[in-house]
Amino acid sequence: MVRMVHAVLEVFREENEGVRWYIMGDDDSIFFVDNLVDELSKYDHTKYIYIGGHSESIMSNQIYSYDMGFGGAGLILSYPLAKMVQNNLEDCFRRYPYLNSADLILMTCVNDFGVSMTTHQGLHQMDLRGDASGFLSAHPKVPLLSLHHFDHIDPIFRSMDRAESTKHLMNAADVDQSRFVQQTICYNRKLNWSFSVSWSYSVHIYEKVIPRSILKIPLETFKPWVRNAKPPRYIFNTRRLSNDPCTTPHVFSFEYIKKIDESEVITNYYRMASRGLPTCGLASNRSADLVSRIEVVSPTRKPNQNGKTECCDVVEIGGIEMAKLTLRDCMDDELIA
Repeated sequence: MVRMVHAVLEVFREENEGVRWYIMGDDDSIFFVDNLVDELSKYDHTKYIYIGGHSESIMSNQIYSYDMGFGGAGLILSYPLAKMVQNNLEDCFRRYPYLNSADLILMTCVNDFGVSMTTHQGLHQMDLRGDASGFLSAHPKVPLLSLHHFDHIDPIFRSMDRAESTKHLMNAADVDQSRFVQQTICYNRKLNWSFSVSWSYSVHIYEKVIPRSILKIPLETFKPWVRNAKPPRYIFNTRRLSNDPCTTPHVFSFEYIKKIDESEVITNYYRMASRGLPTCGLASNRSADLVSRIEVVSPTRKPNQNGKTECCDVVEIGGIEMAKLTLRDCMDDELIA
């Protein structure tokens, strides 16, 4: 563990002129470099900044620290902070010879320098097991920066193995990382349907108008990192799976991406399988069983950074078997549900 922290020093000593940030991550993590560059440009690299992410597991945060950035998700140090670490790390080792993890050693030393962690929701330790689709289908409105522990969760696309799933995901990342996997929610009032889009990953259709405040909560398709952990297990709320046809989504999986021109990108999604449930019994609701494909049109420009999520419009094309959604900026007076 000490040798891993020493890697920060070795990289620092090979300094290239103009370096602003140092990022430490594990070799079983995926990093989205375009998003990292965009996000770090929002911070002042001349200040002492330590950026990291929590574990999704309450127990892991409890064992280590809620002030610690988990190393698999990635630890980010500004140049002045990395320089301070380089000058004082040996003293830190002597003070804390009993610490047994690289990220905990680094956090403890940085805290002693008077610097606290800046948390970023796009850094994911992925301390989950099994089917992570519920988590990824409700990603918050922040750029995705990293995904760790890919070998501990099921392949994120069910028809592919892990290697194929990773390549498939990166096909979309090569086109647009700015809205990658971020959730967008929209409604068809005429049909009483709610759509939840995880861009380039999945689309869910609910046969009921459900508020954004509910749909942004991940479905608990996954299991806890620590087996047999007692509730509460996660640092976020979850929605339990059920057989209620009004709250169980029709699930569509990302199939392909296509750049139409300099202004538009199309992502296409296909139905995974039938829900095997009847139609939601609320008045005037219609079944979504016949929808087999969904097309999402998004602008090539980056999403508006005004603090609101994107909105979208629902357009029926080719009959009920195909639905088309167009992503756009939300209007100031637009209702959320």
